[in-house]
Amino acid sequence: MTAYRTEKDSMGELQVPADACYGAQTQRALDNFPVSGLTLPRAFLHALGLVKQACASANRDLGQLDDGIAEAIIHVCDDIVSGTLDDQFPIDVFQTGSGTSTNMNANEVIAHLASKQGAPEKLQVHPNDHVNMSQSSNDVIPTAIHVSACIACGERLLPALEHLSATIRYRADTDGAVVLTGRTHLMDAMPVTLAQELSGWAAQIDSAIRRIGQALPDLRQLAIGGTAVGTGINAPADFGARVCRHLSDTTGIAFREADNRFELMSTQDAAVALSGQLKTTAVSLMKIANDLRWMNSGPLAGIGEIALPALQPGSSIMPGKVNPVIPESVAMVCARVIGNDAAITIAGQSGNFQLNVMLPLVAYDLLQSIELLASSSRLLADRAISGFSINHANIEQALAKNPILVTALNRVIGYELGAKIAKRAYAEGRAVIDVAEEMTDLSVDELQRILSPQALTRGGVQQ
Repeated sequence: MTAYRTEKDSMGELQVPADACYGAQTQRALDNFPVSGLTLPRAFLHALGLVKQACASANRDLGQLDDGIAEAIIHVCDDIVSGTLDDQFPIDVFQTGSGTSTNMNANEVIAHLASKQGAPEKLQVHPNDHVNMSQSSNDVIPTAIHVSACIACGERLLPALEHLSATIRYRADTDGAVVLTGRTHLMDAMPVTLAQELSGWAAQIDSAIRRIGQALPDLRQLAIGGTAVGTGINAPADFGARVCRHLSDTTGIAFREADNRFELMSTQDAAVALSGQLKTTAVSLMKIANDLRWMNSGPLAGIGEIALPALQPGSSIMPGKVNPVIPESVAMVCARVIGNDAAITIAGQSGNFQLNVMLPLVAYDLLQSIELLASSSRLLADRAISGFSINHANIEQALAKNPILVTALNRVIGYELGAKIAKRAYAEGRAVIDVAEEMTDLSVDELQRILSPQALTRGGVQQ
């Protein structure tokens, strides 16, 4: 049997589990929103703890909050930041659009635990009057979204993408001289080196890193200090600036006051912009993942240029089958991130007058996208790209019979004759150079020089 205690808020009394650190408002939210079982992620709670801690410090600095109460709040926030109190944040993501339920959840947990501190008498810490001093859910939750996204990108996503780029470039450096059949429209085209193919992937990831970096300065602006509607009612004039300084000192990230708090509270444009770059990154990763799947396809009836590491059996009925499980996993991640961006885009449109009212959804989906991309980037690097082997025999056989090599002869024999050579080589399953020797006046030495796959990868005019 679960034991209960009686708690009360402005709406009356309510029964709360006796061992819960939260109070009546949190319990009301639990009763009101039994929707998905999804709760706000660790990265968001980490940031929320930092924000509440910084607010207590700023209030103390400004003489608004008793030193003992401030220190007690700061101490409890350490436990929120570290994750030891995560089980005290059970409210569903699909709650009130401002995130008021989660803000009050934090206020109640902090007040409850802070009140147990102090000697010889316990402190009397109130969730609204003390923990939420100089704040509103309407500026705290947008601030926590920005702080959590900046931390997650800096600590998780950008290092993962840099690792992926470095892994791709390492493979290009070590195996890049291999010449492959190029493909456009999934059909044979002029040859490229493996280094050239991989350079395109690495450039995609480097561009993603740059674009995400360009989105972060807007997220380093914080709404805190705007309180209810952006005017800063009930907050000292210097409160927001002091909170930003404390957060900057704690995280090493240069947070600053919003240029316009009305913008940051009524919209989620900065989060939408970052999500757009996360979507673009997902598009890039899906391109790379699908290239790997095609290159690995076979082993007999597909392209078979590479063999990805064999990580697990691929079929419950077909013995010996091995599938490209990591690229498939990454592709599913990309689909989720693209879907999250659609949800965040809709949420971003839900800024009604002075407040956006889909803040918990933005927080959940944005942080999920960051985490998924970070994890899958490392998976792709470490369990697919770093370990694939090259099937030289398959590559060389396909390259020798590639009828498109005849393109290099265009300036010497003309397009029409080149087309005839290509068609005959393909129809007879012969190397282009052998058919060209029969159908032109060019010597074997000239043909070998002009049709050298390695030389063709350098571009220019073959003479």
